[in-house]
Amino acid sequence: MSKAIVIGAGIAGIASAIRLALKGYQVDVYESNAYPGGKLSEFEQDGFRFDAGPSLFTMPQYVEELFKLAGELPQDYFQYEKLDEVCRYFWDDGTHLTAWADTEKFADEIAAKTTSKREELFAFLAKSKQIYEITNHVFLEKSLHKLATFLNIPTLKSILRLPQIDAFRTMAKANESFFSDKKMVQYANRYATYNGSNPYQAPATLNVIPHLEQHFGAYFPKNGMFDITLSLVRLAERLGIKFHYNSYVEQILVENKETKGIIIHAEKRFADVVVSNMDVYFTYKNLLKDAKQPQQILKQERSSSALIFYWGVKKQFKELGLHNIFFSDDYQKEFNTIFKEKGIDDDPTVYINITSKLKADDAPEGCENWFTMINVPNNIGQDWDTLIAKAKLNIIKKINKNLKVNLDELMVTEAILDPRTIESKSFSYQGSLYGTSSNNQFAAFLRHANFSSKIKNLYFTGGSVHPGGGIPLALLSAKIVGEMIPSTS
Repeated sequence: MSKAIVIGAGIAGIASAIRLALKGYQVDVYESNAYPGGKLSEFEQDGFRFDAGPSLFTMPQYVEELFKLAGELPQDYFQYEKLDEVCRYFWDDGTHLTAWADTEKFADEIAAKTTSKREELFAFLAKSKQIYEITNHVFLEKSLHKLATFLNIPTLKSILRLPQIDAFRTMAKANESFFSDKKMVQYANRYATYNGSNPYQAPATLNVIPHLEQHFGAYFPKNGMFDITLSLVRLAERLGIKFHYNSYVEQILVENKETKGIIIHAEKRFADVVVSNMDVYFTYKNLLKDAKQPQQILKQERSSSALIFYWGVKKQFKELGLHNIFFSDDYQKEFNTIFKEKGIDDDPTVYINITSKLKADDAPEGCENWFTMINVPNNIGQDWDTLIAKAKLNIIKKINKNLKVNLDELMVTEAILDPRTIESKSFSYQGSLYGTSSNNQFAAFLRHANFSSKIKNLYFTGGSVHPGGGIPLALLSAKIVGEMIPSTS
């Protein structure tokens, strides 16, 4: 039987393993951590459960597809619910806005609470849908590095429509043309953070993201986000895939420009195919030291990172939902601080995710589990201890002002994740959450391919390669890899 090795049990690594097993390969997955999922993991502390990483679930069809390919019923492994509200937004002047999943209801909310009109939202979402329809099947579901991708009628039709994807102005400029109210421009600009980019630099093509959230919907796994990982691991194990935890791969074996397997614990493990779910930067720097390095790709600007405070709070807040955003007063200044000054603004935009709103046993009775996050720069050696201490004070100040509380008196437990620990736990170079940034119009074409053009039978998957970061795109990278690798029969 042909053998395949997957390096890394992140969500894309697990999905790649499943697809290869279904193609007849005997698959082994090697993971340096003691648990699967990479960033998509969980932990418990003092009676509180926290999803450690991604907190927003969209495009569930990409998860369900893996079960269906295996001939299984997705609901036997994984259950989730669609959210009636996507997010609650707060501004320091007292404005509160709920982004309802029902677009008509959301439009009414906007008209009632801002100076923007209902029609502005519809025009914005119509453009988002148009960008999605042009880009999805070509630029997200196919390799951009294979000539065959471009030699078919649907692709050629999409290429002819490229001027319509709004690549030559920034998100911020585009959103100013859609919305008359500055708060709504800020709402629309926020979507740049979904792939760690700067809306004042990134192309308006990224306005595809609202369509994914508002049209296809936002969801919540009934057992928490980590259940996405656990359900896919259960499927993988049922297919005979073996997971090796606490197993740090030392080298990818290459002979005569062809991969032959890996070296782990100074021992050679042979395979016909190797898929790296490790950040492409560390794949080259640590595992392919003797190979020619793609210097231009490895030097690209990295996406932003995150500073996360996991707080157990001994109160329940009816004004908060599952997803909550407290906006800064000067969004452009905040992004300049992150991307140009490589620091943290004194007035950061704060995101709070509270899974105990829908999964009560994530917190003790009368309490809530707060996943409190701000966007921060990637790690280039800043004095993080000083930055974190100051950021915590500014975050608490903002929350206290908006919720009229003294948060210090309500905290019963705390854990912290910063760019340094993101890098050490998930091998994400500089702690960037999404690999390279999308701060120019050619970013989609500059990501590393899902295969090696120099080493036969070596493939790459995950957020650091095409088509990008986040759960849906990571799963699509696995789909692209799975379709590239031939079946064993």
